[in-house]
Amino acid sequence: MRPGERSAAETAAKPLFYEPGASWYWVLSGPAAAASLILIQVTSHVPVSLLVPGIFLVLVSLFVSIQVKAARIHTSVELHEDSLRQGTETILLSEIVKVFPEAENSVKSDKPLAKWQTARALGELVGVPRGRRGIGLKLTGGRTAQAWARRHRHLRDALTPLVEQRMGPFVPEAEDEETEKDSEL
Repeated sequence: MRPGERSAAETAAKPLFYEPGASWYWVLSGPAAAASLILIQVTSHVPVSLLVPGIFLVLVSLFVSIQVKAARIHTSVELHEDSLRQGTETILLSEIVKVFPEAENSVKSDKPLAKWQTARALGELVGVPRGRRGIGLKLTGGRTAQAWARRHRHLRDALTPLVEQRMGPFVPEAEDEETEKDSEL
């Protein structure tokens, strides 16, 4: 193997797209809360007691750590050449038949939604997690689902070519219907 080249195992192990779900930097809010309490004591000209800031340091750090760990488990996204993991659910790319184009209307708008926007979100969560946007997927067996990510366009750009390599380019449903009508004539 030449310098700079990677083995097949190294290439397969590296994800094509990855979002961790949450950053451990949020845990620094515990020390920030403790420091702010000490600063309040100093600027108020009262004797500095480390008991209350210490309690805030431990409690805030602990609760935020639990939240970050949960977010890293349930809202992380990882795309490999053969699978897509959304939270704790992993689907094989061979199950994905189509990647639908981006929706015209937002879920938050009162305008009509694309059919896939009401489909179940991948992962064990009830819907698309906050701060993320859905990507419509048509799965084998006529099922529809939503993949999701913060950087949804990056995920779409990485996922679409993988599906199109296997299935061919996406043809919108309106064109599918016109093709069927033309073939009947």
